[in-house]
Amino acid sequence: MLTPITLVVACALVDEDNRVLIAKRPEGRHLAGLWEFPGGKVKAGELPEDALIRELAEELGIDVTQSCLAPLTFASHGYEDFHLLMPLYVCRIWEGDVEPREGQELAWVRPNRLSEHEMPPADEPLKAVLRDFL
Repeated sequence: MLTPITLVVACALVDEDNRVLIAKRPEGRHLAGLWEFPGGKVKAGELPEDALIRELAEELGIDVTQSCLAPLTFASHGYEDFHLLMPLYVCRIWEGDVEPREGQELAWVRPNRLSEHEMPPADEPLKAVLRDFL
């Protein structure tokens, strides 16, 4: 049996103090209560960068240009029903004020403190990459 692959994009927004933005999944959603990097599913025919720009506008109310997205790494993780492939981009420049638009809690966290926040299994390996990169 073939395992469906779900393509999801994520972004490590980094502020001027070198902190990374994470969002807590709201109640009622899959993996509620866990922290994650902003982003979401790539729609059919959509480029990953375009999906991330769309998701950041929807989730956080910010405008990001493609030239400000730098690919850093990716996660590849098998869940029970599907396999997740998730490129992680870093972004240091955006327009607008970051605000939660989907009922999520937000936190700016120093890279060496990401390990204190429980994340979905696919996100866990990204913590060390960000800590070492930033």
